[in-house]
Amino acid sequence: MKAKIALWCALAVLPRCGMAAEDAPTFTASEVRAILAHGPWPLPARADPSNRVSGKREAVELGERLFFDERLSSTGKFSCGTCHVPERNWTDNRTRGAAAAEVERNTPTLMNIRLGHWFGWDGASDSLWAQSIRPILDARELGASPRHVAELMRNDEQLACRYRKVFGASPGSDDERVLVDVGKVLAAFEETLESPSTPFDQFRNALERGERVAPWRYSDAAQRGLRIFIGKGGCDACHSGPNFSDGEFHRNGFPSVRADPGRSEGVKRLRESRFNLLGPYNDDPARSTAEGTRHAIMEPGDAGAFKVPTLRHMLLTAPYGHHGEMERIADIVRHYSDVGGPGSLKPLRLTEREQTDLVVFLESLSTFGNPWRPDDKGRCE
Repeated sequence: MKAKIALWCALAVLPRCGMAAEDAPTFTASEVRAILAHGPWPLPARADPSNRVSGKREAVELGERLFFDERLSSTGKFSCGTCHVPERNWTDNRTRGAAAAEVERNTPTLMNIRLGHWFGWDGASDSLWAQSIRPILDARELGASPRHVAELMRNDEQLACRYRKVFGASPGSDDERVLVDVGKVLAAFEETLESPSTPFDQFRNALERGERVAPWRYSDAAQRGLRIFIGKGGCDACHSGPNFSDGEFHRNGFPSVRADPGRSEGVKRLRESRFNLLGPYNDDPARSTAEGTRHAIMEPGDAGAFKVPTLRHMLLTAPYGHHGEMERIADIVRHYSDVGGPGSLKPLRLTEREQTDLVVFLESLSTFGNPWRPDDKGRCE
């Protein structure tokens, strides 16, 4: 690895043809290590121990059907796909999500959601299956009840057949148990939603191999922006790892027209939930998955803190922020430059060129492709 880093650093200092030497980005060995920490991508799939049907093909198929089934809602007009639209990178591009009524926060993407350990902007759910239950019951979203969901699963021949194939038995008389099982097959489907490789990933992998990347494949502006991201900007303090998120909660300093307690309220709701990992529906016999929940307490900095979103495919998920405060990536960069940066919330004081370079880098974390396609498996027999 040291030899590869040295080779790339040596190549990087050579001026590009037709460019001033000062425009050719250079990376130190420590910067290269910081860049490599954002990959490789994608990460290997792992089953969720708290969900006994995680990774099971039949569960994914049933979850996909239910995700787009408007009968899950009390009115028969809305589904999970109402707010999480595949063509919009599993979000809705609205300032705030809306089904039966508008909710108080922006709709986050479902891409790469399996990599989280807290779910929702405030982390009020500690599993993907519990988070999948929440909008079903919320009166502003699907507005259903456990009985409504259970009756749908019992009375629809095809859904009941697929339920039996997944769980080994027909939907029973316990409405809440059936609701939880619906949450678990929805989670099994959502775990498969993964963003494809990006121009940054191709650059990062070439860097690991010790290869130099031509500027037409990964621009000098993107490389300069990357250097700001891991250096002067300190962005990777929160947007760390292959998914460009530490999965934790920080104050972003975004302006808002309404007060929002954020993580402090999320911890309270998490502890009160019947569906948390300390409850009866965790399929993990060792309960190791519940350690984070067991120790979740309100910290002094939790008020107004929100989960750090992934930056992957962010070009497709505007507007940004927990309240949809920011319309463009450039607005986010300008906010942290003029108002405050991650962690310290001190202004970064980026020049106009530095801001532009950082935007170019952030755009390189996206592609315009969505690998998901509907999969109709036909009738269940």
